[in-house]
This record gives sequence, structure tokens and C-alpha cells, in this order.
Amino acid sequence: MGWPWSRRDDSKDAAPIPEPQPDPVSSFPANLSIKNLTSWTDSLNKTDWQHYKDPQTWVMPALAVGAALGFSAFYRSYLRRIPNTNHIRPNFFRKRSLLGKVTSVGDGDNFHLFHTPGGRLAGWGWLRKVPSYRKDLKGKTIPVRIAGVDAPEGAHFGRPAQPYSGEALDFLTQYLLGRRVRAYLYRRDQYDRVVARVVVRRFFFFKKDVGIEMLKRGLATCYEAKTGAEFGGREAQYRVAEAKAKAKKRGMWSGGLGRNGVATPTGEMETPRQYKTRMAALDAASAASGGGASATVTVGATTTATSTPSGTTTTTTTTTPPKEMASAAPSTSSTPSPSTASTPSTSSTPASTASTQAKQSATSSASTTAHHTSTPASLSSHNDKNSKSSSGGGNNKASGGWGKGPLPGRR
Repeated sequence: MGWPWSRRDDSKDAAPIPEPQPDPVSSFPANLSIKNLTSWTDSLNKTDWQHYKDPQTWVMPALAVGAALGFSAFYRSYLRRIPNTNHIRPNFFRKRSLLGKVTSVGDGDNFHLFHTPGGRLAGWGWLRKVPSYRKDLKGKTIPVRIAGVDAPEGAHFGRPAQPYSGEALDFLTQYLLGRRVRAYLYRRDQYDRVVARVVVRRFFFFKKDVGIEMLKRGLATCYEAKTGAEFGGREAQYRVAEAKAKAKKRGMWSGGLGRNGVATPTGEMETPRQYKTRMAALDAASAASGGGASATVTVGATTTATSTPSGTTTTTTTTTPPKEMASAAPSTSSTPSPSTASTPSTSSTPASTASTQAKQSATSSASTTAHHTSTPASLSSHNDKNSKSSSGGGNNKASGGWGKGPLPGRR
């Protein structure tokens, strides 16, 4: 009998309440059933692409790969050093420029450039050094020809120097050697040089076009060749600068010879293009005369040649004619004796007299030949020395020659 305030289940006679049993199906996730289960071996060959749809999985690797490819392209285009002309890609011309340091000046309108991509921001000058010795620069510089201008030619290959050729070389050396310049590439010429417009920074902020500066000083003319002229759309500016120099009679337009120039045969002013045309005509005439260049000597603007009595130009060689032929062919550069000219050789001439005349003719021909062959050699050696001293060759370090010491100029 139970108490009034007690519940029915507290009694001893009450049946025990069974504990709830878990449902075997309800323990699995709602989206998973026993029918969808696969074995472990089957799951190895199955790819779950759901994992790759999460942005956190692929965004960061994609950004890293893109940054690496972008830096590689930027390095190849802007930070990769170009050692010489052969490494310049064709798509660089008329689209890109090169920043570098001038290591040597070879003539009045060309020099050698050591490419320093990125400039000081890339460490050039304080982290990365430009070589200062010629042996370290061999094959590592780019020859550059200044576009749009043509400077007077110096003495080389036995040819005389043009007026103000030395002044043009000195100006370019003082203006560019050891400085950092920017070259805007146009094309490659037949001498494997890069034709470019060259700009140099003066007084930190002011940029100067080197070609225009040379024209203003009368140290160059506008390029006059029919083919290969490059102005980069600035021909009008170049013509104006040349006209101002002519009006002021500056430099080569003054009519003087300059430091080491030689006057023309007519005494008139001659542009570099006219000078090259005249020298080419002389070379062609020498070649057409059968190699008469060895018998023709050019001293200044006066040309002398050895001529035969008939008036034709001939070449004197060092071969001594045989004694039998010497008596029959008189020397072309010596005056025959009156006795020989007035008395012809006949069969009645004694043998001793004929032999004496043959010996005299052979000796005279040999001495005259030696005289004519030694004179061009000495003049040629003299011209070669002048050529080296005026065109910046030899050990002339002040003009950018191939000396043994370090490069001159500013550091």
C-alpha cells in the first residue's frame, strides 16, 4: 500500500521502465546512409574535387606563381644586363632604351657603352662595380653610333684628317667619357654598331641630346647618306641646329683647318659625306689602274704618281730586270743618257760596250725602284702614327684608347 503523496512508480510493485535504445540509422549524418558507403580500397581511386573549390586552397599558390612569372619577365626586360650587340633582341629597337656608362670614345660620333640596367637603384655604383680595366671590358660593351649626325673623319688607313676632327673627338671624350648616358635604340648598322639617340644628364636635372650639342658647336653635320639615316622623328631639330652653327660660322663652318686638319684640293669646305665619297673615288681609281695604289702617294691633298714617257701611270716594283732586257727597255723613272738616246744599238756595236750599257741601266733601274718603294712605306708608317694619335688609338688614354691602365673619367 502506498502513501498518498507517493507516485505510482515508486512502489515496489511497479514494473521497471526500459531504457531507450538508440536507433541504428539515426547515428549517421543526415546526408549519409548505409547505401552510400564505399569501401576503403574504392575510395583510393576516387578524387574529391570538393576540397579544391575552397578559395583558401588555390588563391595563395596562384598568386605566388604569378608573382614569380612576373618578376622573371621584368628581370629579362629591365634588369638583365646586355653584354654586347648580339644579345639585343629585335623587339628592343625603336621601343626600348639602354642605360649605361661610357667606357671609351673611338671617334667623333661613336663610343662604347657598358650596360648598367636599373642604374643606382639596382646597385650599380655602390653594390655592383663597372670594370675599370680594358681586359675586363673585352667583349662586354656595346658599340654605339650617335644617330642623325656625322662627325669629321680622323686620319686613318693612310688618309688625311678632316678639319676639326680632333676637336670633335676631344669634345665627345670630355662630354661623355665616364658618364652615365641613356641610348634610345633605333637599329643595327653594317658595322655591328647600335645606332641610337644619346641623352646625357647635365647638372642633375637637365638632359642634353648629344647629337644636337655637336651640331650647335659645328663639330658635326646632319647625316647625309641616302640610306641608313636615322633621326627618330627629330630631323627638323637637327637641321635647325646645323643652320644656326653655319650662320655663326662655328667649328668646321668657320673655314679653318682646326688642330690637325688638311685642306682639300680645291680649298673649299668639305662635309664628312663628301670626304668619304672623294676617298672612295680615289680607291676605285687606284684599283682600276691595276693596283697602282702602291705607286701613288697622297701627301695632304697633293697626289703624285710615277709616269712613263708615254704619259700613262705605272706601278714601280722591286723586281730587277734581267741584264739582257735592261739594255732593251730603258728605266721609266730616270732620264736616259744622251749617248744612249742618240746612238741606237745595232749589230755592229762592240760586245763590251753593250755589256757596260746593260749594267748601267740595271743599276739605275734598281736604285730608282728602291727609292720609290721606300718612300710610300715611310709615309705609310708616318700616317699610321698620326692615325693612332688623332683617332684615339694606341696608348692615348685621354681619348679612350686601349691603354693598360684603368679607365679615365668620373667615378
